[in-house]
Amino acid sequence: MKTLTEPVCAEIESQMLDQLQDKIGPQKFNAWFKHGTRIEIENGHVKVLVPNPFVANWIETHFIDDISGVAAEATGSESEVIVMIDPDLSGKLRQNQLDMQAQIVTRATNGTARPRRPQKPIALRHRLKDFVVGSSNKLAYSAAMAAAGDDTPSFGPLFIHGTCGVGKTHLLQGICDIVANRPGRKKPRWKYVSGEQFTNEYIAAVRKRNYADFRQRYRNLDLLAIDDVHFLAAKKATQEEFLHTFDAIESAGNRVVMASDAHPKLLGDLIEQLTSRFVAGMVVKIDSPDKATRLAILRRRAKKMKIRASKDAIEYVAAHIRGSVRDLEGTLVKLAALARLDGGKVTIELARDVLADHLARTGSALTLGDIEAVVGAYFGVTPADLHSSRRTKTVSTARMVAMFLGRRNTSMSYPEIGRFMGKNHSSAVLAVQRMEALLAKDGKLTWMTPMGTKSVDAGHVVQLLAEQFS
Repeated sequence: MKTLTEPVCAEIESQMLDQLQDKIGPQKFNAWFKHGTRIEIENGHVKVLVPNPFVANWIETHFIDDISGVAAEATGSESEVIVMIDPDLSGKLRQNQLDMQAQIVTRATNGTARPRRPQKPIALRHRLKDFVVGSSNKLAYSAAMAAAGDDTPSFGPLFIHGTCGVGKTHLLQGICDIVANRPGRKKPRWKYVSGEQFTNEYIAAVRKRNYADFRQRYRNLDLLAIDDVHFLAAKKATQEEFLHTFDAIESAGNRVVMASDAHPKLLGDLIEQLTSRFVAGMVVKIDSPDKATRLAILRRRAKKMKIRASKDAIEYVAAHIRGSVRDLEGTLVKLAALARLDGGKVTIELARDVLADHLARTGSALTLGDIEAVVGAYFGVTPADLHSSRRTKTVSTARMVAMFLGRRNTSMSYPEIGRFMGKNHSSAVLAVQRMEALLAKDGKLTWMTPMGTKSVDAGHVVQLLAEQFS
């Protein structure tokens, strides 16, 4: 894409938003794009700025092809779409928008969803050869290579877990890419789906009483890769169907690979039979990248995007942005866009100036987005639920725990936590005080699940979840 002037960019961005609204419908557009998300054209690519990791993952999973399509139509050329997290946007989310997000996720992932047209296959955008390997992900990468190999791996199912943006989806899609392109006359039967898509297809099969077709599509696969498997939590019928699917594929000597935000034992409302099968295989965690890995990621990304950056600038970013791969790439894109206004090269001085405010607000690699993903998985709710105005026992308990852990494990203030969660300052203070009171008297957390009421020592829950952040 050729370089465009700011007025032309603004006109194209506005045109893209109008076309995107026509394409996905006003309700989804209002929920995911109208206020808390920005689309910008910078340096030959399209930036989608979002308020938190959950929205980033949802947009990447559900709307990336739509955004790419309207971008190509508006600019006349193919453009790379990059989703970036901008914490400043979290304060701009409106409560009705948060509630709409929660309703859309709920309809999409539980038994009350309306029948939908079959979803088109999710495009594979990642390859294992492009994965940057370091100490934080070496074991997961080795396991992925084994799962993609010609020989059946000895460890059974592969379960990869970790916080948002550390490469889980990259590994799953990379495995599928190798299997799909394996030479030979007989092409392997494989499928890459999200937990949500599996749920939707099963619901459609139940309503149409078309079980045979659904089972034919899934149970005879050589490879099933299922992303965001935590979406199956609290959906007992879907879990039981997945259990039979899992057993059919495994008993045939074929492969199941999965990814989740949390360890199998921390997935709330997961039936015991599934948990036992998951932990019987290879369960491996991906941590946030260490400095050497961050440096390699930045160098590769800068080369691919043809960004001129000094060695000192790259090393400064690698040393100070200690979160996810998405955080690293987003920072690099922002620096490149600003550098274009002053000579076109990313310098150490520019990096220091741009990151000064960011470092003042985010002193820790752990973010509240990471925390709410793990908490949501444990209680069987989505981050969208936590941000909504819903006050059910389960959602309220999970929200209280997330706020407490956010205050304890990050440098965020009460107002910042409140804004991030779509609440006010006093809600965050009250949540922390209630948790502290429960812990002081060895109290229990009680919430509702589809299988009945669950009650666990508050201290035990905090310890379990805190171990995921160490």
